[in-house]
Amino acid sequence: MPRDPLIGLVGKPSSGKSTTLNSLTDASSKVGNFPFTTIDPQRAVGYLQIDCACKRYNLSDKCRPNYGSCLDGRRSVPIELLDVAGLVPGAHEGKGLGNKFLDDLRHADALIHVVDVSGTTDAEGKATRGYDPSVDIEWLRGEIVRWIQGNLMEKWGSIKRRHVAIKASPVETLQGQFSGYGSTSTTVARCLDRLQLKEPLEHWSNETIEKVVNAFTDEKFPTVIALNKIDHPDADKNIAKIAKMQDPQSIVLCSAISEVFLRRLAKQGFIKYTEGAEFLDTREDLIEAGDPTGGDLKEMDEKLQTRIENLKDMVLYRFGSTGVVQVLTRAAELLGLVPIFPVRNIHTFGSGTAGGSQVVFRDCVLVKK
Repeated sequence: MPRDPLIGLVGKPSSGKSTTLNSLTDASSKVGNFPFTTIDPQRAVGYLQIDCACKRYNLSDKCRPNYGSCLDGRRSVPIELLDVAGLVPGAHEGKGLGNKFLDDLRHADALIHVVDVSGTTDAEGKATRGYDPSVDIEWLRGEIVRWIQGNLMEKWGSIKRRHVAIKASPVETLQGQFSGYGSTSTTVARCLDRLQLKEPLEHWSNETIEKVVNAFTDEKFPTVIALNKIDHPDADKNIAKIAKMQDPQSIVLCSAISEVFLRRLAKQGFIKYTEGAEFLDTREDLIEAGDPTGGDLKEMDEKLQTRIENLKDMVLYRFGSTGVVQVLTRAAELLGLVPIFPVRNIHTFGSGTAGGSQVVFRDCVLVKK
């Protein structure tokens, strides 16, 4: 039986990983129960923003989700996140918390790599200036590839002998080695189909094995590169460089600390703001728009007003949003997840519960295409 998708967050110290995790989980739509059986201290629940089916059928007033929430047709669907700690160069050799880092990593279906794009922290997360963050992206992937390849090469001789002795297919042999990373035969088959290898497995060179491991890493660990701290003055040149080196579809620009700040102000009643939105409203904005009460928002002092204006200029106006919601959306896209709304009655979209009152689209399940 397929399990719920699990997305791992990785990032060096001071990259903003913890802030990003908080911004993904501390949604105002958060409710007290989740559709997951166990949640350990390293796991958290994020909320994927999708268009709810109720909006399509003009039934938003009757939509009452069992999990997450739905506000005016914008649904927050719970999805499990994993905080993967211990990311340092040399993790595959056991440095730092390397062994634990890699062991945790294998449970994830996709990764969100939080990168400090400002270049103000070095490889170990210590304060500096002028660091090249593209290096972080390369060595994370390098750590994963060297870990998998090292495990494979350690017993490659016996793997080849057994492969020939039992006349196994390459998919069967490799799945026997990759199953510990949460792989499936389908995943391995896709890797080999992509490479179109001609030579038999027992004759593979080290170069061919490396190609196979790289292809497997792409398939097993699709990665969103969350370029964080985009409001820093040094970020622009680093973003431009990384955009030339990486697949544009894997990159999301974000400012996690801005998202956390805006949500906190919204909870405190200073602004009107929806998670991941491209704009916000202050008391003055609403009064100017014709609401004499200003939406009952609190007045801000000059210092707070200045911070809000700077955030608008540096993040919302320049990039369209803080990017945090888009990070999770992109991860779901890389995994090929689509929302399915199971109902008991296909004419009323109801579940037949909730005390007899008709409610719709109680459940939403994320499944792979």
